[in-house]
Amino acid sequence: MKKTAPRGVTGVGSGGRRRRSVAPKNAGAKVGMHPGSLVHLGRQKVDAALLQLVEYDQEVLVEVALSPDEQWQKFKESPQVSWVNVDGLHDTDCIAAMGEAFDVHPLTLEDLLNTGHRPKFEEFEHYIFGVLKMISWDDAVSEVRVEQLSLVLGEGYLLTFQEQPGDVLEPVRERIRHSRGRIRKVGSDYLAFALMDAVVDNYMVVLEHLGEELESIEEALEEGQPQPELLKRIHNLKREMIFVRRAVWPIREGLGGLSRGESPLVKEETQAFFRDLYDHTIQVIDTLENMRDMASSLQDLYLSMVSNRMNEVMKVLTIMATIFIPLTFIAGIYGMNFDSIPELHWEWGYPAVWLLMITCGLSMVAYFRKKGWF
Repeated sequence: MKKTAPRGVTGVGSGGRRRRSVAPKNAGAKVGMHPGSLVHLGRQKVDAALLQLVEYDQEVLVEVALSPDEQWQKFKESPQVSWVNVDGLHDTDCIAAMGEAFDVHPLTLEDLLNTGHRPKFEEFEHYIFGVLKMISWDDAVSEVRVEQLSLVLGEGYLLTFQEQPGDVLEPVRERIRHSRGRIRKVGSDYLAFALMDAVVDNYMVVLEHLGEELESIEEALEEGQPQPELLKRIHNLKREMIFVRRAVWPIREGLGGLSRGESPLVKEETQAFFRDLYDHTIQVIDTLENMRDMASSLQDLYLSMVSNRMNEVMKVLTIMATIFIPLTFIAGIYGMNFDSIPELHWEWGYPAVWLLMITCGLSMVAYFRKKGWF
């Protein structure tokens, strides 16, 4: 199954700028409904839900499309590892049927249908439920795109729910198809790790793009031309970093529990991989924090450069005004309407006054330059 690059859940705001909604679409649809009511909160991004099965062990691999009216119980009882992926969350009847067959709590189904849910991991008696944010970089508009990925990990099976086709999980599918590494030799817990590892690895790809944007802004500032567009780019990058931080920070808490072996669904040999993934998450967070500090420093540098330019302009204007103060004083004296002003009828009075004003002006300019004021 060929997957395309992930597409996000952003809308288009004024001036063509893409904007994210703070709350998912139809957020008020659940007002007054009882807990566990299955209502899709978010945008419908596909006309019909696409369901895909990947079933495997060391010798067998089955990869087929499924229909919404499948007998889901057989995948739960299969001797092979069963990975069922759903692209499109608006078909609540299909998701309810899957939940009933795999014994998934209604509150879990309610959470996975909410595309604005905070990333988290929860342990139940028969399964582990996780919500992650898949993020990618959109070069066209230079911003982060996001899609929610929900996982239900059980003994011998893994259910994943996405908003639309297109994700960052294709490398995992290729490893399964070509039996690379250990993925077809172990259970569904390792498959869940592999999917989460692909999501976290893509966080670093996004951070690389954010880092390139920061370097570009820094180079522009080093050229000494603080344009207003640079401040706008800095603000946009800081906004994207805050968004990425909200996506990545909660994952750390859940991975910590999985790496400590608190659930019997995660085998001892897989705990080491989750510990490594936990370390990767910490690395992402540390890198993100450093980049946020750098963005703040660039913003301070920009404001400082703008302030310095304003000071230079004010200094020149002040010097010009200061030079003209004595000249205005001299001209003011000879502009008074009195006949008895000394040198008023002197033949060389006019050129003498001009000479005096020019001498005063040049003397002040020379003094200011000697002081290094301009």
